[in-house]
Amino acid sequence: MEFTAQALAHILEGEVEGNPDIAVNKLSKIEEGEPGSISFLSNELYTEYIYSTLASIVIVNKSFVAEKSIPTETTLVRVEDARIAFAKLLEAYQKLTAPKPGIHPTAVVEETAKIGNNCYIGPSCYVGENAKIGDDTFVYANCYIGADAKVGNNTTLKPGVKVMENSLVGNNVLLHPGVIIGGDGFGFAPNSENNYQKVVHTGNVIIEDHVEIGANTAIDKATLGSTIIRKGVKLDNLIQVAHNVEIGENTVIAAQTGIAGSTKIGKNCMIGGQVGIVGHLKIADEVKIAAQSGIGQSIEKPGTIVQGSPAFFIGDYKRSYVLFRKLPEIYDKLNELIKSLKK
Repeated sequence: MEFTAQALAHILEGEVEGNPDIAVNKLSKIEEGEPGSISFLSNELYTEYIYSTLASIVIVNKSFVAEKSIPTETTLVRVEDARIAFAKLLEAYQKLTAPKPGIHPTAVVEETAKIGNNCYIGPSCYVGENAKIGDDTFVYANCYIGADAKVGNNTTLKPGVKVMENSLVGNNVLLHPGVIIGGDGFGFAPNSENNYQKVVHTGNVIIEDHVEIGANTAIDKATLGSTIIRKGVKLDNLIQVAHNVEIGENTVIAAQTGIAGSTKIGKNCMIGGQVGIVGHLKIADEVKIAAQSGIGQSIEKPGTIVQGSPAFFIGDYKRSYVLFRKLPEIYDKLNELIKSLKK
């Protein structure tokens, strides 16, 4: 499908600089731009490519000032924020290329399940007893939606997603391939025979609206009650969220982080990759945790920034790290001092 620069400017509330009738039918990175494609420039590190790109249209900030001549074949569309504008364009492109609503003949939908309007249920999907799927929701191939589970409106389940029994998934949620919602938590109790007795988990998982969860992330159901992912949370790939964890609104967490059971994380937090958080802790609002940190105690002061394993205040960590790097030098000087004192 083709769009002219003028049509794109109208969609993105921008201004055309160049040929308003030039048309594009594909997307490209600015450094790999080719005729008939549209790209964007928002990061100054890529500015050099706008003077050589072959892309027919480039979205730029209104504040952008060219220091050299831009190829005459390239038309600019100026917007307030090029990155956000291009993200909207990608979203629109994804909707245009999405499959048509309907239920694939190989999908199994139980008679008591309820499917909303304009939904897509892909090949080899299963929708269980009394499950409910809202309007405009797309469930791609090989997904599983268990009995009594609910999935909201305008939500997308990419291939291989599992939404287990009684789980609740809100509106405008995006679950990437391989996400598992509502698997059993890691709960075992040693018995008199020195074996581990499994603790049955009877709770569920609640995913609120506008949440995005990356590929192969697992969110375990609660032992009792609910594991809760609040509105606007963004989780990266390969994250483990254990039973009864709560993650506050608009918190973002990077890949390979593990959160142990019953920990409560506040809103607007930022947690780096490969962070480990032990169970039954409380993390205050707006806390920032650097990558590969180990959190072994609660962080009660909002806005705290920590790093290290075990983690502590980032200012102290940086000063300590400077000393750590100088330890060989300090050690040598200490030996010299000891020798001189002995003399």
